[in-house]
Amino acid sequence: QVQLVESGGGLVQAGGSLRLSCAASGIAFSIRTMKWYRQTPGKARELVATISSGGSANYVDSVKGRFTISRDNTKDTVYLQMNSLKPEDTAVYYCNVHSLREYWGQGTQVTVSS
Repeated sequence: QVQLVESGGGLVQAGGSLRLSCAASGIAFSIRTMKWYRQTPGKARELVATISSGGSANYVDSVKGRFTISRDNTKDTVYLQMNSLKPEDTAVYYCNVHSLREYWGQGTQVTVSS
């Protein structure tokens, strides 16, 4: 059974930092592309960052230079380091993987106060 468990969200002031973690189980983690999405009420889920099995990363323009996605294949965990946070980064952040079908974590709330 595939499980994705996010952690690390919270309340932070603008300009601050948070690091999100997503621990995966039930998949061959090292060969999977991992993704972070975020969603605010009334809006579609937005792809924030992607990391391939080889470690290549891509980001949505709005977070480039501020967020860093990384992975530790020894721990089956993907991370999202978020620096210089802005109020518009406030959202529920979700971890995602495709393994025959899409799997999602439960989400972790990130709130950035101005």
